Amino acid sequence: MPKLWNKTIESHRQSVHDATLNAVAKLAGKHGLLGLTMSHIAETAGIGRATLYKYYPDIKSILAAWHERQVARHLGELRDLARQDRRPDARLAAILETYAQIAADTRAHGELAAFLHRDGKVAGAQAELRAIIRAVIEDGVQSKLFRDDVGTAELAAYCLHAVAAAGNFKTKPAQRQLVAVILAGLAAE
Repeated sequence: MPKLWNKTIESHRQSVHDATLNAVAKLAGKHGLLGLTMSHIAETAGIGRATLYKYYPDIKSILAAWHERQVARHLGELRDLARQDRRPDARLAAILETYAQIAADTRAHGELAAFLHRDGKVAGAQAELRAIIRAVIEDGVQSKLFRDDVGTAELAAYCLHAVAAAGNFKTKPAQRQLVAVILAGLAAE
C-alpha cells in the first residue's frame, strides 16, 4: 500500500478512537456507567454502530481505553512538573498539588473510578508515580532541602499516602494546605 494510503487509514483510526473516547467520557459523566450504550456512544461520537463495533467489542473495552488515555495524560503532566527548572521543593509541591486534584476528581467519579481502578494497569501507573516523586525527593535530599534520615522510597510512599487523603479535599486551598504539611514533614532540620 502507498504511504499516503497508510497515513489516511491510520488518521481515520485515530479519529474514530478519539471520538469514541471523548464520547464515552461525556456520556459516562452525564448518565453514569449504567447509562452507557453502544448506540449512544456511536451517536455522540458521530460514527456508525458498525464502525464502533469494528474497533471496540463492548463498553468495557471502550472504558478501559479511555481510562488508559487518562492515566497516560496524568502521568505525562506529572512528569513534566518533575522536569521543570525549579527547586526540588517547588517541583514536589506542584506534583503533589496536581496529584491531589487528580485524586479529588477521581473520587468524584465514584462508580466509574471504582470500576476502572480494578484494572491491574493502575499498579504500573502508581509505581511510575512513586518513581517520579522519589526522584524529586532525591534531588531535594542532595540539595539539603529534605531530610536524609529516612529513605527516599519511604518518603515517596509517605507523600502518596498523605495525598490519597486529599481526595476528600475538594478545594484547592485545602489541597495546598495538606501539601504544605507534607512538605513540612520532609524538610531537613
